[in-house]
Amino acid sequence: MPYTTSFPGQEPGEKTIMILRRHPWIVIKIISVYAFLALLPILFRYILINYTDLAYSENLMAVLNLLLSLYYIFIITLFFRSWLDYYLDIWIITSERIINIEQKGLFSRQVSAQRLHRIQDVTAEVKGILPTFLHYGDVYIQTAASQPRFIFKKIANPYEVAKKLTLLVNWKKENVKKEEVESK
Repeated sequence: MPYTTSFPGQEPGEKTIMILRRHPWIVIKIISVYAFLALLPILFRYILINYTDLAYSENLMAVLNLLLSLYYIFIITLFFRSWLDYYLDIWIITSERIINIEQKGLFSRQVSAQRLHRIQDVTAEVKGILPTFLHYGDVYIQTAASQPRFIFKKIANPYEVAKKLTLLVNWKKENVKKEEVESK
C-alpha cells in the first residue's frame, strides 16, 4: 500500500511504497542500557555514604559531585547520540528506487539511492534468539553500482520486506524491458 506522504527529493510520479525504521526493541535496548548506567552512581553513592567514613569530608563530596555531574553529562550526550542514530536512520522504498538515509554521528548524515532495476539480489538475515522471536533482522540489497550493498539494519519483518522488495524489483525490471522494446 503506497504512502501518501512525500519526502525531499521525491521525483514526479514516484510513489512511496514502504518507509522502514529499526525495530522498536532497539530503542528499548538503548533506553535500558542508559537507564542502568544512570543508576550506577546512585548505588555507588549509597555504598559510599553508608559504608565508609568518606561521606563526612566536604572537599571529597564536592569533588564527587563534580565528577557525578560530568558523568551524567557524558551519559546524556551518549544517549542523545544513540537516540539520534536510531531515530534518523530511515529507509524509503519507492516505485522507482530505494533511498538509504543514515545518521553518522551527531553532525554527519549519509543519503544514498539506487534505482530498482539495478538491484541484483535481496537477502534477509535474522541472527539470534531474540531477533527470531521478535521478528527483526537485516535486509541486504546487492547492486551493480559503486556502492555494492545497501543494508537495512535491524528492521521489523525482514523476510516480508525482502519478499515485497523482490517482487517490486522484478516488476520494475519487466517494465524497463517493455519500455526498451517499445522505444525501438
